[in-house]
Parts: sequence; C-alpha cells; structure tokens
Amino acid sequence: MTTVDDRPAAPPAGAPRRRVNPVLALLRNSWRQLTSMRTALILLFLLAVAAIPGSVLPQRGVNPEKVNQYFIDHPDLAPRLDQLGFFGVFGSVWFSAIYLLLFTSLVGCILPRTRDHVRALRMRPPAAPKRLDRLPQHAVLEVPAAADPAAVAAVLRRRRWRVTVRGNEVSAEKGYLKETGNLLFHVSLVAVLLGVALGSWYGWHGNRILVAGADNAFCNTRQQYAEASLGPRVDSADLPPFCLTLDRFEADYLASGQASRYWATVTVDETDGSTRTAGFSVNSPLRLGPANVYLLGNGYAPVLRYTDRYGRTQTSVAPFLRTGDQNATEEGVAAFPDANVDPKTGARAPDQQVAFDGLYLPTAPETAPFVASQFPAERNPAVVLVAYRGNLGLDAGIPGSVYQLDQRQIDSGKLTQIGDKKLGLGEKWTLDDGSTLEFVGTKPYITISVRHAPGQALMLVACGTLLLGLMGSLFARRRRVWFRVSPSEGGSPTSGSSLVEAGGLPRTDHPGFADEFAQLVAAISDDGRADRPAREGAE
Repeated sequence: MTTVDDRPAAPPAGAPRRRVNPVLALLRNSWRQLTSMRTALILLFLLAVAAIPGSVLPQRGVNPEKVNQYFIDHPDLAPRLDQLGFFGVFGSVWFSAIYLLLFTSLVGCILPRTRDHVRALRMRPPAAPKRLDRLPQHAVLEVPAAADPAAVAAVLRRRRWRVTVRGNEVSAEKGYLKETGNLLFHVSLVAVLLGVALGSWYGWHGNRILVAGADNAFCNTRQQYAEASLGPRVDSADLPPFCLTLDRFEADYLASGQASRYWATVTVDETDGSTRTAGFSVNSPLRLGPANVYLLGNGYAPVLRYTDRYGRTQTSVAPFLRTGDQNATEEGVAAFPDANVDPKTGARAPDQQVAFDGLYLPTAPETAPFVASQFPAERNPAVVLVAYRGNLGLDAGIPGSVYQLDQRQIDSGKLTQIGDKKLGLGEKWTLDDGSTLEFVGTKPYITISVRHAPGQALMLVACGTLLLGLMGSLFARRRRVWFRVSPSEGGSPTSGSSLVEAGGLPRTDHPGFADEFAQLVAAISDDGRADRPAREGAE
C-alpha cells in the first residue's frame, strides 16, 4: 500500500528562511482582536460601566454647585475621585479611550461583514444536496399531475423566497433580513457615537438665573452665564447673538401644592434689531436659531430696600434658591457691601458692611416657627432674616457663592450677627444703629439652560434605525429549502403523477420552521392538484 505525503516540501538546505516581522505580526494580531465582535461587546459593556459615575456623581459641566457641596460633605473622598476624573467623566481620558476603541472596533467589524453580506445577496441559493432525507426537515409528496419546477418556484416566489431553478431542482433561501438588521444595528450604533462626538466637539451649553425686569436682561455671551461649557471646536465668538428679558412667569398649582403648569414669557432681541415676544415651558423649549432655551426651574427674588445710618438707600433683588421642599421654601443672602459710606469723606469702613441671611416663605404660617412655607404660591409672603454687620470678605478677591455668607468670616468674628426678624410684605425693620430694612416685594425668576447640540438630529435618526435593525436581527430567521421533482414509478413527465422530494434546513435556531416547512409542502401539493383539471381540459 502506497501512501502519499501531501505535506509541503522542506526548503532546500542552506536556503534562507523567510522571517516574519514581529512588529507587523503584533499589529496584525492586535487589529484582529480589536475588530472582533467579542472585543466590541466587551468595550460596549465597559462604556456602560464607565458611564455609571457620571450618572451617580455630580458633574462640573452640569452642576458645579453640587460638585463643590460634595467636596464639603466628603473632604477625604472627593479629592481622590477628582484625581480619577469622576466629576468630569464624559470628558476624561479613560472614558475617551474606551469611546474611541469602541468606535474603531465597530468600524473594523462592520466593513468586512458588510462586504460579505453584499456578496451573499448577489449569490444564488446553493444547489440541493444529494440526500435530502438527511436534512432536519424532509417530505416526499406525490402530486397527481406532472409537476413543473417552474410552478414550484412560482409558489415559493409568491411567499417571498429567493429562488433558483436548476433542471429538476428548485433551491430557495429566505431570512437575509437578519444579517441586514444586524448590520443596520451596528451602523446605527456607530452613528450614535458620531452624534455624541459631534455634540461634544461642536456643542455648548450655559446655565443662568434670569430675574424678571428690563434691568436683568440677559445676552448670550459667555461672561453672562453662571456656568458655561464650550466644546473644543467652539469659541466664545461662535455663540449666536440674542438677548432675553423675562416679562412674566406663570405657575399654576393643585390644592396639594403640586405644580400643574409653568409658562415663561420673554422678550427676544434679535441681531437685526427686531424684537418679538415668545413663551416656553418645561417640555417646550424656546428655539433661537441653532440654540434651544430650556426652562429648568423657577423661584422668587425678594426685593429688600436698605437705608443705612447716613440715609443712603440701596435695593437688593437677589434670587433665593429652593431648599428642596414641595412648598417652595427658599434661602439666600441680600448683601450691601457699599453700605455706611461717609458722605463727607467718601470713605467706607470695611467693618460696617451689612448683609441679611435667611429664608423666603411664599406662604408663611400665621404662628411660629417660621421655618417652612405652607404653599408654593405667594399667599402670605414673608422673609425671615438674620442681620450681620462687619467685613463680608468680598474685597479679598477670593471667589465665593453669592447665595450664602462666607462662614470663615463669621467664625473669625469679622462678621457679627446683630439681630433677626420676620418681615411681612411692606413691613420695615429698624436696626440698632438706626438703619432700616424694608421688604418691598418679590420678582419671579427662572433658571434657564441654553444649549446647542449639533448631533441631536443624527442621534434621533440613528436611534430609530437602531431599533429597526434590532427588530430585524431578533425576529428574522435564515433558512433554506430544496425541492427535487421526478416522475413517479410508472409515470411519465407528461402524464400520471410526479414525486416531489422536499428538504429544509434552518441556518439558526428557528422553533417555527417545522410548521413553515409543512405549509410550503402543503402549498406545493395544493398547487399541483389545482393544476390537474387545467391540464386534463387541455388534453
């Protein structure tokens, strides 16, 4: 018995061996690993895990006040989290690295699969195997007429199968929508990542409190935002120019204190000098060119008039911030750093500055304690204030919050408490040095967020197509069927009956394929029976 060795012949002795470049081999293997579907799934999971800190912890780009409060509440943990970038997760290096790797992996995975899918769509269904009886689904039926492969193909085409006739054999295939949906899902996922990238690079947003009145008008410049974030590709000069003035704010409440409607009316000054009035609400933003103005919150700004010991009057319209309760209890500070300036010398004693810290209650209770409002609407407005005199610490140039006093000044004794009082609307408080404070009224304010997200439309379309692709990928099933037509024993191609042997093969797990195959076989059999009278009449 002779054996044949089909192994490749060894190179001649002394011939130089081809050396593989280790760098190219490493790059090739790394690329194959990166563009595999397993790696893409792992990176997608890591991206979801990496986004958790951005949802749990406050972010500087969204709410810097809460970030500062987190540092106060967790002085030991906060600096360590800040070093890891947990207060700016979506702009951190490690999140960007996962993002870019996922994008590259998806693109490298989609391109070859798209090429193979296009080739598969252009190819004809494969020829029938020799032994159809070995397939998972098999049937043999005798049609009482001379069966025609073209007629079998017509039945399959009516049921939207891709059909090829080869002599007496019919090959059909169905379910390409599964791979099409799979590719559409991944392409849409790449489009979502592109939309996020566009929003990060070319998007911007800013937050501001806007108090009612022409004196508190806001123009869209970076300096007028309390907090602003511009993308790397955006400059301050790229912000669209417009100005807003809050004319009035309307809020309706249920008997329980729950808000039923918010509506803000503003005057918009355009760049061409035109002026128009517009309104917007929580779920209905104001669209100004490429920017959208969103209503985030609302409140009241108490109007306090202070007359110092020299008779000079100053008015403060300072927004008080919500404490978080349902009835709109607010807290804040009204500061008068220019109080008690000697009119003869024009000199200001730094230890004679005045500030009032306390609460604003839209509906104050009739009796003490005056610590919370009883309803969010203004039914019995009142302020509960604590007066301080001394050095406010504003001249030191150290940044601080305008909504609370510097506690360090109070602890060091540079700012001293001189009294406290509850004031109703129109009431006046006379302090120990003869100066007075009057509660004049309130002005509504709104918290707005001006945003430009250039990738928003792309993400909306991509999310819609992503769902369509996912449905096609989940519900479509790839399967193949074959039919072989032959004359029955004792019959002929022109008379008698014919045998039709059928076989079916699901390419993926398909529990309903057996029923579908049985329906196809029944349709072929019924078509042959219906065709017999026509043939007999022709004869």
